[in-house]
Amino acid sequence: MSACTASTSLQTHAQNWLLPDGVADVLFKDAQKQESLRDALLFVLTAHGYRLVSPPLIEYTETLLGGANEDLKRQTFKIVDQLTGRTMGVRADITPQITRIDAQHGTGVARYCYIGQVLKTLPNGLFGLRTPLQLGAEIFGVGDVGVELSLLELITALTDEIGMSRRDLHVDVGHVAIFERLTQLHGLDEAACEQLMALYNKKDLPALQAFCADMPDGADFLVLAKHNLAQDATPDANNLLVKLSKKAQNDQIIIDAAKDLATLGAHIRALGMTVSVDVTELSGYHYHTGIVFNVYLNQSSTTQTQPLVRGGRFCATVGRQASGFSMDINRLLEFVELQEDTIIVVDFEDLANSTETQKEDLTTQIKTLQDEGCVVIKPLSADDRPAQIDGVLHLDDADGWAVRLVGDD
Repeated sequence: MSACTASTSLQTHAQNWLLPDGVADVLFKDAQKQESLRDALLFVLTAHGYRLVSPPLIEYTETLLGGANEDLKRQTFKIVDQLTGRTMGVRADITPQITRIDAQHGTGVARYCYIGQVLKTLPNGLFGLRTPLQLGAEIFGVGDVGVELSLLELITALTDEIGMSRRDLHVDVGHVAIFERLTQLHGLDEAACEQLMALYNKKDLPALQAFCADMPDGADFLVLAKHNLAQDATPDANNLLVKLSKKAQNDQIIIDAAKDLATLGAHIRALGMTVSVDVTELSGYHYHTGIVFNVYLNQSSTTQTQPLVRGGRFCATVGRQASGFSMDINRLLEFVELQEDTIIVVDFEDLANSTETQKEDLTTQIKTLQDEGCVVIKPLSADDRPAQIDGVLHLDDADGWAVRLVGDD
């Protein structure tokens, strides 16, 4: 095939070089930002005692989705293993893999961190990606509010590292155990629970009021929808408890959960972030077992509306509690500023006419400049040079190889 025919063939193929919806290249400066973020954030995580793990992209669905909720199962691409005929899943979330790793290797209190690509069948949000670069941290072996306090401190350490202001972060906290315990106290069946969760999710207060009016003790479920934390209010467990029925007020599980929310709310404010309480945040109800939290970027600093960080407590294996969070670090690219590279190009004519000794000296000079942080390009032709350069490495009669800055005489 001639070069001309090959070029025509490539042009024909180029018309079909379309990426699927929710899938995008990360190019040039954004790719550099991504790697810079990866290094900086992993440094913070490992410096706080979190051990780095790197699970595989695919696993058998029996292990990958063994304890998964329906949402995660829907988000997971399935493929058939050509070696065994068994069904495998491409991970849509790394947390289940960390649970498997802990079950095999974890003892006592164990901290893990990770970063890796995940693949989802559907994007999160209207303009979300289906291929997030997920970073996360998990603590296994402890089941009290101290874990979430520690995780939120870690999140501020991560955002501090890249220069984000804590004032730009808002944390929404909830506790799924409150709703779960109320359904048990008031004897709700699964259908009623699902309908309540759907109404909470829609924020449909009139429909919720009508639904609760037909239920014995339905007022408790209406209280959950109306409960919030005012901007200037001091977090206090009694703010919620006094509004509930006597049966709920005297239940130790609900009392402990309300106290945990108050402790967490006060700590978040002390860290310099704003906080709200939403005890009807039940999107992970069938997975989470206690505190849940979402960290948002304040609208003054970005147009993003989806949570930057999602986290909460869950039951890893029988008798072993865990809590953690994850984020897509691509969401942070707009907050990263790269230092401008100093780009130097070797003079092509001098390179072509240099002696072997001069070429050896050139190699040494290039290494020195690169060690100082410069980008040095050895051109392959006279036309091989970037549009923007800062200097030319040329042969100086007196000093050998020397950099002539662009604009110098």
